Amino acid sequence: MNGIVIRWLVLTFSIIASAYLLDGIQVSGFISAFFAAAILGILNAFFRPILFILTLPINILSLGFFTFVINAAMLLMVSGVIPGFEVKGFWTAVFGSLFISLVSWALNSFINERGTIQYIDLRKGEDNRWK
Repeated sequence: MNGIVIRWLVLTFSIIASAYLLDGIQVSGFISAFFAAAILGILNAFFRPILFILTLPINILSLGFFTFVINAAMLLMVSGVIPGFEVKGFWTAVFGSLFISLVSWALNSFINERGTIQYIDLRKGEDNRWK
């Protein structure tokens, strides 16, 4: 349960960071970003796989680039539901979803299943192998 909360806060941080980086994304405060992250997480968990399967032929023909359109649609849906979170325009949604995905992936790569920070400590052994 702790891991979900940490990932939720990471997604909230990435939404706030994208609002500072991109002019077309506006967040009125932490609470709006917090609920936007919750709705975005729910949409990505339940509806994104369905949309991905339905648009699989287009996705294959576009070599996977249609996934950016699906992510942008999810971000625009969240923008329509959450007051205080606004995304202006399709291309802003595409770049915003790309930035949110990259920041979330980078930060979540340090978090394990239990919600604690994870790192790998490598040391060179006597046989010149990393352990």
